[in-house]
Amino acid sequence: MNSELVVDVRTSGISIALLEEKRLVELNEEASTEQFSVGNIYLGRVKKIMPGLNAAFVDVGYDKDAFLHYLDLGLDFRTLQQFTVQLLSDRKRVPSMAKIKPLGELDKHGSITETIASGQEILVQIAKEPISTKGPRLTAEVSIAGRYLILMPFSDKVSVSSKIKSNAERSRLRQLIQSIKPKGFGVIVRTSSEDRKVAELDAELKALLKRWEDSIAKVQKSKGVTLIHEEMGRAVGMIRDLFTVDFTNIYVNDTEVFNEIKQYVELIAPEQKDIVKLYKDELPIFDNFGITRQIKSSFGKTISLKRGSYLIIERTEALYSIDVNSGNRVISTNGQEDSALEVNLAAADEIARQLRLRDMGGIIVVDFIDLHKAESRTALVKRMRENMADDRARHNILPLSKFGIMQITRQRVRPATEISVEETCPACLGKGKIRPSILFTDQLESKIDLLVNRLKVKKFVLYVHPYVDAYLSKGWFFATIKKQWKRKYGHNGKILPSEKLGFLQYKFYDQLGTEIDLMEEVEKIS
Repeated sequence: MNSELVVDVRTSGISIALLEEKRLVELNEEASTEQFSVGNIYLGRVKKIMPGLNAAFVDVGYDKDAFLHYLDLGLDFRTLQQFTVQLLSDRKRVPSMAKIKPLGELDKHGSITETIASGQEILVQIAKEPISTKGPRLTAEVSIAGRYLILMPFSDKVSVSSKIKSNAERSRLRQLIQSIKPKGFGVIVRTSSEDRKVAELDAELKALLKRWEDSIAKVQKSKGVTLIHEEMGRAVGMIRDLFTVDFTNIYVNDTEVFNEIKQYVELIAPEQKDIVKLYKDELPIFDNFGITRQIKSSFGKTISLKRGSYLIIERTEALYSIDVNSGNRVISTNGQEDSALEVNLAAADEIARQLRLRDMGGIIVVDFIDLHKAESRTALVKRMRENMADDRARHNILPLSKFGIMQITRQRVRPATEISVEETCPACLGKGKIRPSILFTDQLESKIDLLVNRLKVKKFVLYVHPYVDAYLSKGWFFATIKKQWKRKYGHNGKILPSEKLGFLQYKFYDQLGTEIDLMEEVEKIS
């Protein structure tokens, strides 16, 4: 399977699209103002103990305190806390991990009130990003992830991914890691380490140890709540978790992020460094690869399937509900059962994609079209499990109930991706009446006049709907409306199509890629 990663870097944030055979299967969007990422490690301060919940709220710098349950403290919390106290009491000397005496595992049935206290400083890691009105979810079982290995300070155990099926390979990896890891550290061996050479695994282990040493050095320099280890950028993090030999291209439209990704790929797979490519075309990168069109057709309440069938996806506070409908589909010549199975199998393919694409988590309830034959029901469950085999999130699929309901649970780590695909008319703002559309080009020209002659902005990019761009570009090359405006106002601006915009919508950007709000500019100069 050919996989491609397309990274769209903007001043407002970064969007990362994963394509499999040119089909969008994962979409990650991160605003530039976001503070928290799963994997970040903090020196936090306990704010409040909640005995009834057997949990505590911890200050890690977020406007809402983060939640830490007793069971998320980890078995080695006493040893971790002893180490933290030593770090903070002697800020000139780092205690040796090999000499730290293990204090024994934490009692699984213990109490939070007997373990930590308000005002106490502890090392914690983000396990789940803030979702809705809730703060981050924490764990005190800190770890640092690499491509092949996950470093677990204080654990001293070596675990091998269950996805590595060969017993000989599992034994080789376990013995290898046991021989090279230092005392006081545990290691989880990831699936991608299968068949890797000793030198590769040893190099990554040393790199992870260096990141841990840098983190604890920040603890000694800290004054209160501090971020001591920051998870790598979302783009590099996705590549770390997803990268395989099947990757054919990674396209990036920003030089800085391009260099960051290129360096990482050179480190983990030097032979594939040339698949990282800097995108320089003027057309928006998501438009060029057909991603914008797929986003508009893949999000929203109704998702169309083949031959008239469709899905209805709705979200409640407790769960997601997905209803499978045959629509105006004609019943198969083989009978209603075969027709229902065909629709359900197509729906299973799309539902598995939707779960990854929207990153839906928690409980998902799917109402399939009723199937009466046991073999049909078995085939549907099998198809869904096959489709979700590549899903990186932990999940569980229950068999169909007698009412044709399938229940799926899927790991929730980040807020689900919600994208509104409905467009409010930018001309009437939903009121239903607009100025004559034939005058839209006059409006654009007046904005260019304002920009060039009053605001003195000569270099800009104007994005319009593709239909409008086609109208502005029609005719003989030197007689197009675009060329007429260029000659009239003497600007160095560009007018480009964008599939993200509504029909009579437009956006101006300066040469640094920052959007120019002409309504604000009019107020400034008026």
